[in-house]
Amino acid sequence: MRWITVGPADQPGTSIVLEPPAAEPGVTEEERRTIVAMMAKGTYARLTLATSDLDGTFARLKAGGADLVQEPAEQPYGIRDCAFRDPAGNLIRINELR
Repeated sequence: MRWITVGPADQPGTSIVLEPPAAEPGVTEEERRTIVAMMAKGTYARLTLATSDLDGTFARLKAGGADLVQEPAEQPYGIRDCAFRDPAGNLIRINELR
């Protein structure tokens, strides 16, 4: 299992962890094929971002024609977020910083 964490030098609180899909030791070859197929369809990957102005961010993305999946909502696990799909179909969730 290998990964790399990257982020802007002037923003130490911001980072992105990049890791290969299906790198978990317990993933079978059949599961790997399924993951590759899901990635090709754009249904496997997800990116989660955060903002202090969820409503404003949502309004700008919606006005720009983004593919809306979920309007801002309180989740049962304590986060307020919204969701869109990128042009490849990958899910992008945006959490509200509190």
